[in-house]
Amino acid sequence: MGTLQLNSHCGLSSNFSAYLSFKLNTCSKTTFTSKNLSFIKRGKIRAVGTVPDQDQAINTEATQPEEPPSIGFAFVSSVLLPDGTPDVHLRAAPGGQKLRDIMLDNDIELYGPYARPLLNCGGGGTCGTCIVEVVEGKELLSPKTDKEKEHLKKNPKNWRLACQTTVGSADSRGMVVIQQLPEWKAHEWKYEKQVPADESE
Repeated sequence: MGTLQLNSHCGLSSNFSAYLSFKLNTCSKTTFTSKNLSFIKRGKIRAVGTVPDQDQAINTEATQPEEPPSIGFAFVSSVLLPDGTPDVHLRAAPGGQKLRDIMLDNDIELYGPYARPLLNCGGGGTCGTCIVEVVEGKELLSPKTDKEKEHLKKNPKNWRLACQTTVGSADSRGMVVIQQLPEWKAHEWKYEKQVPADESE
C-alpha cells in the first residue's frame, strides 16, 4: 500500500497548520500513513500525489501486461476526400472475428445504400450486399465459403463477403487493407506497402 504526500499549507486552520509545523517539524511536504492521520478531526487536506512503496513499485514494473495480439486494418472509403486523396480509417481488432462484425463495431460503412433493415440479410450470406475488396492481407483471411463463391463468381478474385470472412485467429497479428463498397467506388488508387528503412537493408 502506498503512502500519501500532502501539503500542510492547503487551506487548513491556523491551529492545525501550527500543530503540523510543531509536531512534524515541516511546512512544505509531509508523508503520512493512515495511522498518522487518526488525529485529524476536521479540516481540508489536498492530496498532492501518492508515493508507492518500494516493493510495490518493483512488482508493478516487473508485471507490465503484454499487449494482446491484434490485427491492424486500413479501411478505404469509396469516396475521396475534398482534396482528392483516399479517405482511410485505421482500426485494430483481435483476430478470430467476422470482418462484418469488425467493420460494424468500428463504425465503418459496409452496406452503403443497403444499410437499412430488410435491404440486407444481416450477416447470413444470402444477399451479397456486404462486398469488400481485399487489397492487402488476404493471407490472414479464411478461405472463401460456398456462399461467397456463388455470389462472387463474376467478380474479381480479391472481392469477399464481409459476413463470410473470418479474420485470422485469436493470436494473429498483421495488417489488412480493405476497400469499402468496391462496386460503388468512384476512383482508383494505388496501394504501396511501406517498408521500414532497417528492414530494407
